[in-house]
Amino acid sequence: MYQGTYSIKANEPLARGIFRMILTGDTSAITRPGQFLNIALEGCYLRRPISICDYDPEQGSITILYKVVGQGTEKMSRLPVGTELDLLVGLGNGFDTSLSGDKPLLIGGGVGVPPLYRLAKELLAEGKQPHAILGFREAADVFYAKEFEALGAKVTVVTEDGSLGEKGRVTDCLPEYYSYFYACGPEPMLKAISQQTTSSGQLSFEQRMGCGFGACLGCSCKTLTGDKRICKEGPVLQKEEILW
Repeated sequence: MYQGTYSIKANEPLARGIFRMILTGDTSAITRPGQFLNIALEGCYLRRPISICDYDPEQGSITILYKVVGQGTEKMSRLPVGTELDLLVGLGNGFDTSLSGDKPLLIGGGVGVPPLYRLAKELLAEGKQPHAILGFREAADVFYAKEFEALGAKVTVVTEDGSLGEKGRVTDCLPEYYSYFYACGPEPMLKAISQQTTSSGQLSFEQRMGCGFGACLGCSCKTLTGDKRICKEGPVLQKEEILW
């Protein structure tokens, strides 16, 4: 973990309620896709945890995608370019790509999509053939499908109302073959994926966090080996260890 000051290079809307922020600063604490950062915001008691979508060590930049859902993220959406923020960076364990096999499946729901982007980039660099299933409520909510395609990943977009891509939920579009899966999204989606997938996999949990680095025990998840802190031992857990 690294704490430092980062400057906003860009902060722009992508889809309904979804913004992309690019920050400049030290990226050395980021070691795996699926890690997150914690942002301190003026007037907010708790930091805001946001997953890391992508980063560039050479340029010293970090990209995050976030949804405006409350006071903190609404404040974030109004921050101008040049604003300096205090961040904790490189939090959480992230995804392990060594287990992926040849054709990994990446399943994202809503704001669970961003951390899968960097994962797809690294899997492709390793010679794998990732297939990303991206789930949203309707067409106005869809984001980053073209960016995944531009990487070279196979992409399936799913909307609950069928207004774009396939109609239904992500579990309705599971392919016949995949070597392994990675998933990130709301807990009901993760539970359904865990129950319906035929391979092993890793699930990244979205939880409300107090401290973000394991001190407050406010984001625990029950597993076969006891409670695990989503911010510290997670946010990524193995499918087989989770007690639903």
